[in-house]
Amino acid sequence: MSGDRATGVSNTKLSRPDPIAVKSRPIEFAAKPWGSFSTLEEGPGYKVKRLVVRPGGRLSLQKHRQRAEHWVVVAGTATVVRGKQRFALRRRQCAVIPRQAWHRIENRGRQTVVVIEVQHGDYLGEDDIIRKQDDYGRIESRAESREPSLRRAQTSRAARREPRAECREPRPRGGHPTDAPSAPGRLGPRPPAPMAQKGGMGPWMREAGPRRGSAPGGRK
Repeated sequence: MSGDRATGVSNTKLSRPDPIAVKSRPIEFAAKPWGSFSTLEEGPGYKVKRLVVRPGGRLSLQKHRQRAEHWVVVAGTATVVRGKQRFALRRRQCAVIPRQAWHRIENRGRQTVVVIEVQHGDYLGEDDIIRKQDDYGRIESRAESREPSLRRAQTSRAARREPRAECREPRPRGGHPTDAPSAPGRLGPRPPAPMAQKGGMGPWMREAGPRRGSAPGGRK
């Protein structure tokens, strides 16, 4: 009997565990340009994911309106961006990503990074992602994303302005009183006063007669 058999010791070297090989059966799997993610469990108000980031890959700079996230690194070293902070997370270290905070995961090393992500919130859909920067061109243009809301806002503003425009009336700016619209019951503006005839007096002056205090014959 050999010594190995007697002692029960094997000369076979134990290989390093593969961080990608897992025993759980995910309920959802999705391949991404930076790697992949698997949904391990989902319940009321929470979801558990497994993120695999290949060397040189990084997620988009993004935020979520209705959920917060808790990251735990189980393999590799991840570079985390959270708001204005940038720091490294090694194995068994964790970070909390608040709701509405810009964040991303980067893999600047040579080893695959594996992160367990726990999401908390009332809505955990994949469409709750707002991207600010992405290496793979997955940012929706701001004009397209805001077009429906802008159309609704313009329609509501136009509806509010329309009654005002109908009730607004122009106001005269100076000018002669005869330029104003005629009063009800009149056909038009007041006719001008008759002018004196050349070489004589007007009709109203002839009717008035001689001036008071004047002498007969036109002498004072």
